[in-house]
Parts: sequence; structure tokens; C-alpha cells
Amino acid sequence: MWEPGQQPGCRNDLMTQSEVIARLQPIFDDLFAETVVLTPEMTADEVEEWDSLAQLSLLSAIQTDFKIRFRVGEAENTKNIGELADLIGRYVQAK
Repeated sequence: MWEPGQQPGCRNDLMTQSEVIARLQPIFDDLFAETVVLTPEMTADEVEEWDSLAQLSLLSAIQTDFKIRFRVGEAENTKNIGELADLIGRYVQAK
């Protein structure tokens, strides 16, 4: 699990963006009523249900599922699913 002040590390077990997105899909399926097919380019603006409350629920579910902890504002600064998946991959690598 991520500790305050810990930076993503340099181990060789980095999950690929595709692997992270595949693991994110069931989280999105559970959270949103409408079917959301994740792509690296997808943004929150493309999902009608993705509001601020959904964002909090989504980040909580991601942190629980991947057993990671984002720093404040870090995940919110990602521009699309691909960047979010890359961020998650770096945290998984650092564990």
C-alpha cells in the first residue's frame, strides 16, 4: 500500500495500460447504470453519470481494488482513462 511521501518505484512488474483498463472495467460496470466501454482516450465528460459524487465513489473503489492510495488531487489531474491507468500502474509497480 502507498505510504505518504512514497514515490512510484522502478520495479519490473508494471501493469500495462491495457491490463489496468481491463481491471477498471468491472469497477465502472458496478458504479454506472449505463454501459461504459473504457478506452484510453475516454474522458469523464463522455459519461453522463460521471459527476463529482461518482468521481469520489470511483476513486474509492479503485484505491480499494488496487490496494493503492492516491495523493490529494493526483487522480483528478489525469485527463483521460489512459492517464489514470498509467498512474494506477505506477502505484501498483511501487508496492
